[in-house]
Amino acid sequence: MFEILNTFNFLNGLDENNAVIIPLIILWSLAWKGVALWKSAHKNSKPWFIALLLINSVGILEMFYIFVFSKKKREKEEKSVQ
Repeated sequence: MFEILNTFNFLNGLDENNAVIIPLIILWSLAWKGVALWKSAHKNSKPWFIALLLINSVGILEMFYIFVFSKKKREKEEKSVQ
């Protein structure tokens, strides 16, 4: 497995621990980014979509959007319906 990972130039010179950690961080970030982009697209939130697409924060900004900011808009909509 490490032979395959070391074929990428950015992984050359890393020890075996880093060669495993970096792809895991990339997968973690992509998973959160995918969910956050999907939610922002469904809410027609273009500023959030662009920010989430361009800013790489290893999932931190994406988690804030999913659990905090996307729910604030929903709470405002529910109050306006009542």
